Amino acid sequence: MASDPDQRTYDILRLLAAHEPVGSVHLTEHLRERGYSLTERTVRLTLSDLDDEGLTEKAGGKGRRLTAAGRAELERGGVSGRVQHVRERLADLTSRVTYDPDSDDGDLVVGTVRVPETERSTLEELLAGLDDSPLGPVTASVEPVTVDGIDSLEVAAPSSVTVDGVLLSSGIDSHPDTLGLVEYDPDPDPGSLPYEDDDPGADGGAIRRFTDVIGDERATLDLVSLLIDAGRTDVSSALDGDTGLLVADNREVPLAKYDTARERATRTRERLGGVLDLRRPRESGPFPWGEPGWTFASLTYAGTAECVISLCVEAGIAADWETLAGTRPRSDLSSTR
Repeated sequence: MASDPDQRTYDILRLLAAHEPVGSVHLTEHLRERGYSLTERTVRLTLSDLDDEGLTEKAGGKGRRLTAAGRAELERGGVSGRVQHVRERLADLTSRVTYDPDSDDGDLVVGTVRVPETERSTLEELLAGLDDSPLGPVTASVEPVTVDGIDSLEVAAPSSVTVDGVLLSSGIDSHPDTLGLVEYDPDPDPGSLPYEDDDPGADGGAIRRFTDVIGDERATLDLVSLLIDAGRTDVSSALDGDTGLLVADNREVPLAKYDTARERATRTRERLGGVLDLRRPRESGPFPWGEPGWTFASLTYAGTAECVISLCVEAGIAADWETLAGTRPRSDLSSTR
């Protein structure tokens, strides 16, 4: 191909893969459901271009389907386009956060997980265990939904990126630029950590170290799902009081804003749960890539949504999930403490 397809083209390829064969009318409807404002004529012209490029083909009057080349292109993924799309979505969600941890109200970013209604008791047990742990409090909603005729429960909980919206409201520009798995100690003893800390466990337990780190152009929230789906997490052990593995993201914040960032981030964690680690330069700590630069502090956060999704996957009850499911009012989520 002469150039990488844009984000809309990749979305069309993904929709074709999910619904093929599909005609332009239904494809236009699917695109509009995803926020695109397109006419059927525009979609037909795009499909014609994809035919010319060998990515799609007509399916005997039933619409279009992907060719082998189209599937290969979709598998290749258009990395730069997807990364830009996720970054734009992160920026959009962060800008929409109005949550104030002092008043405990406003809109926050949530992740969601859906489980069968038949697993209600297991779900309630998992949420109660998380709430009782240092990672609590659990702030979440559990709503009945029916998907493909199956009665289910959708759990929504605050995502770790909510803290970036809270910081932005205080004039602090931050966004996750690294994510990975962290080794987590729910009840650390003084001197037991691989770095100096006079008050270990003060912010929801202690992050001992990063065990896997993903950054640079790969630092997209898509990878949160990949890590969870691959069975890399171990939140269950943490609930049993042992060392666990959590998905966490890291961002740098201006050192000049350190005191405000600490107060806002700490208050957010106290309200919404998870585990937080914030370090100045020259302090030892669980840094993903080494010590931060001289003018920045390092903030690592594992949020409630990521922990809830991980727990449901570990227990084998998660039907599907979405780590960035949009914003919800805090009033839609109930505290269990």
